[in-house]
Amino acid sequence: MPHEHRRIRSLGFEQPHQPWFFDYDEGPAGPDQVRLDLMYTGLSAGTELTFMKGTNPYLHARWDEGRGVFTPGEPSARFPVNFVGYMEVARVSDTQAHGFQRGDVVATTFGHKSGHTADPAHDLLLKMPGDIDPILGIFVAQMGPIAANGILHADADQFGAAVPHLGAGVAGRPVLVWGGGTVGLFCALFARQGGASEIVVVDPSPWRRDLARRMGFDALDEDEAWQHAKSAWHSKSGGRGADYVFQTRARSDSLHLALRALRPQGTVIDLAFYQGGLDAVRLGEEFHHNGLAIRCAQISRMPRPLAGAWDQRRLAAETMRLLRVEGRAIRDHMITHVVPFDDAPDFLRHLVADRPDFLQIVFENA
Repeated sequence: MPHEHRRIRSLGFEQPHQPWFFDYDEGPAGPDQVRLDLMYTGLSAGTELTFMKGTNPYLHARWDEGRGVFTPGEPSARFPVNFVGYMEVARVSDTQAHGFQRGDVVATTFGHKSGHTADPAHDLLLKMPGDIDPILGIFVAQMGPIAANGILHADADQFGAAVPHLGAGVAGRPVLVWGGGTVGLFCALFARQGGASEIVVVDPSPWRRDLARRMGFDALDEDEAWQHAKSAWHSKSGGRGADYVFQTRARSDSLHLALRALRPQGTVIDLAFYQGGLDAVRLGEEFHHNGLAIRCAQISRMPRPLAGAWDQRRLAAETMRLLRVEGRAIRDHMITHVVPFDDAPDFLRHLVADRPDFLQIVFENA
């Protein structure tokens, strides 16, 4: 019952390579709070598997928020890691907050937990419209905004503080999207909405290239991609290559080839999460001779000229608009596995041990 305490299960990691359900008690919703029951939670494989493999930087260093640096040897996180995840859809089971009713379906971010008590004053809770498949809500609060923020960085590069709309910076321009995972394909979808003249999704996996083609994109492997950009995209004033490459593969050789694909003074907008060194990147080669730029755009920081005008809520609204147009293709092609929440630990072990082809994995709490 809503007024009673309840037992919450949280998916985390007891030790490296040991996914586990942790339990704790949670009280009823307080004043101005809503109680949520999990419906769907999406796996952010690029982030969460770093905890499973023990490579996440927070396991080895402490993030100093004030100075904006990591301090080695002072881990911010230790095993057991009780809470991971940030792609949730939930149903309101009780509410004492204005604007929410029992039965409302919301997109939010609270981790792989069977339930959560949220404060709408501080938590991002976005009601899912009835005309959008609720499972697509896993992308609304975080993953979609990550990709949209990459596009926004290209917009700010072109227009500064006067960006007229999301995607204006890629309108009429050819772009490469390096990596055919969830973030990469969302970048490609946003670029298509923005009117990019040509979009090529780049991935070494034939399976992912085929998936990108089924979504209406051209797709090439990595070596073909930079050569295509240099041969097909050129102008007397801009030189040969892409204006922008949206780099989403957390590999140094991919970043190096992405730089090679740029025209002089072009920009890699980097949305990858690297956990090791970048030995394959040669900053004395194309980066140096073509005057290139690398701009990190993933970690929820808006472009400086747009701070205040754009925030995560606005990017989530852009994601919702994208889902209205592309929702069927996303559901049919990008969500490749829907797994019962109870089976999540076993599935994660299978994922790491057997390495099946996958794109977006969703755990469903029936």
